[in-house]
Amino acid sequence: MGNQELISKVNEVLAEEFEVEVDTISADANIKETLMLDSLSLVDMVALIESEFGVKIKGTEVTTIKTFDDLYSFISERLAA
Repeated sequence: MGNQELISKVNEVLAEEFEVEVDTISADANIKETLMLDSLSLVDMVALIESEFGVKIKGTEVTTIKTFDDLYSFISERLAA
């Protein structure tokens, strides 16, 4: 999966699940603010990413993922490993 394809898929999945417009998602935007996530919704997002992309996100790793770019990089690195 190419980088642009990964970004598009992540954006589509998250926009659909959290009912936001895809064009409101940008690489440098804060995930929690853009998707209006509370702590429970954040757990849902992690489960969704793990399910869709087959990657595991540990609790300590979640705190390092602040922007969508952080998330794209995290998924990309896990898929490459």
